[in-house]
Amino acid sequence: MSFGDRLAGVFAERGRLCVGIDPHAHLLESWGLPASASGVRAFGLAVVEAATGRAGIVKPQVAFFERYGSAGYAALEEVIGAARAAGLLVIADAKRGDIGTSVTAYAEAWLTPGAPLEADAMTIAAFQGVGSIDDPMRLAEANGKGLFVLAATSNPEAAAIQKAIVQDGPRAGSTVARAIIEDVQSFNQAQPPSAFGSVGLVLGATLDLPAFGIDIAAAPGVNATPVLAPGFGHQGAKVQDAARLFGSFAGGVIVSESRGLLGAGPAGLADAIARRTDEVRENHG
Repeated sequence: MSFGDRLAGVFAERGRLCVGIDPHAHLLESWGLPASASGVRAFGLAVVEAATGRAGIVKPQVAFFERYGSAGYAALEEVIGAARAAGLLVIADAKRGDIGTSVTAYAEAWLTPGAPLEADAMTIAAFQGVGSIDDPMRLAEANGKGLFVLAATSNPEAAAIQKAIVQDGPRAGSTVARAIIEDVQSFNQAQPPSAFGSVGLVLGATLDLPAFGIDIAAAPGVNATPVLAPGFGHQGAKVQDAARLFGSFAGGVIVSESRGLLGAGPAGLADAIARRTDEVRENHG
């Protein structure tokens, strides 16, 4: 089954909420956990337990595990394995990006069935050109996995680059963000029919997307592009505004939230996730 069809199934059965697994140092402290590999392991497994049966998607932030070296990666492997065993769709927030065999190896690490770090999808950067991630896109499609390509991100320092105008080639005159989006859409539209394409986008929910040159009124076309949308909750975006914020992309939006939920602590997290899932479903299907 393609990633797009799997994602559509999750939307229908368990909703659009994606729970971030982000063991910030201050959250570890407030949860009574040590700032160590054992702490992020316990944190991650607790989030998986709280999300199981209440949400359909989790997104571990790889950096918070990576800082503890090999022990941190062992913890991450266990957290990802537990989440997938529980039937959760796992998006590894790895934000990898490179060229040639290097970027292919990154994709193989996260998207190969049976790999120690196997996830269902990963985030990836394409600012060396979308052509630089051609192999990961094809690997994802072949393995029933997904990619989410950074296009318009919510950090303010990104705007100057993402709004810059492409000077040459078939996307000349477009902003960098729009060029990335159109290249991703072209790839998806060339694949076999599916509920959604295997390659999605990261578009910040706190952004004015048209200001990035992004046409949110254009028809989504075949194999509509899924969108991982951080910025809901703690960062200020409201679920009820998703249709206005994303326009034609709204049907594929994954509502990503981390700190706004994790701040409920280990005792309150399950209830916070359940309430948020209901809110998302009421407002966004």
